[in-house]
Amino acid sequence: MKAFLARFIRNVPALAGAVVLLAIVVMALTAPVLYPGDPWDMVAEPFLAPGADAAHPLGSDMMGRDLAAGIFHGARVSLVIGVVATGVALLLGVTIGALAGYFGGWIDDVLMRLTELFQTIPAFLFAIVLVAIFKPTVTTIVLAIGVVSWPPVARLTRGEFLSLRSREFVQACIAMGMGDLRIIALHCLPNALAPIVVTGSLMVAMAILTEAGLAFLGLGDPNVMSWGTIIGAGREVLRTAWYVCALPGLAILLTVLAINLVGEGVNDALNPRLRNR
Repeated sequence: MKAFLARFIRNVPALAGAVVLLAIVVMALTAPVLYPGDPWDMVAEPFLAPGADAAHPLGSDMMGRDLAAGIFHGARVSLVIGVVATGVALLLGVTIGALAGYFGGWIDDVLMRLTELFQTIPAFLFAIVLVAIFKPTVTTIVLAIGVVSWPPVARLTRGEFLSLRSREFVQACIAMGMGDLRIIALHCLPNALAPIVVTGSLMVAMAILTEAGLAFLGLGDPNVMSWGTIIGAGREVLRTAWYVCALPGLAILLTVLAINLVGEGVNDALNPRLRNR
């Protein structure tokens, strides 16, 4: 762990991304303290420009809602959706990929054909269909993003398990009569975690972008404030009040960039070929 942290800290872009990501997490955690009211409340004049009122430093939207409150509360919603949706995708992808790679044969054929079927469907369009069929709530958005995001994880996990299946320690476990599920959970999965963790970190950024896209199209949860919801509401006044879309858009940009930098840093720190650099 110490060696991993030392390699990660030496990566300046990854360290900068970690600092930005930590600041955004602090924003999400402190939102109820700094802005205890409902972010949907109309507390200022409509179209208040950023910096025009010290009580509302980022201005207000067309309804007089505080943009700073919306961005702080939206950070919590967007991060939760990104993390939980990625967890759903990892659960599905790792399970399917592990079973396919370990057992092989007809199980591998069936599961990989299922994976290829999902990969032929455009992920974002599939998410739109799923959210449109079911009511757009945080739960349905999380499940929709998770359902459309698992195929790359399944293929990655399958490749790792195909390699591990022929290793000596796995063959020794089989010879000792150890159960298949125990071998998968205790011996194969821990050795395949590194690339899965890196992929998962990058998927959080994609999940946040997907949620923002859905909310922009009017398919966000109308009962919660997210960055995509703010951008979607501000698209009609983009020419007259550009900051309504630009400020949450900047928050999404910084978050996605920070997560990508951290993910690349974790990948470099875990890559044995780069340990002596």
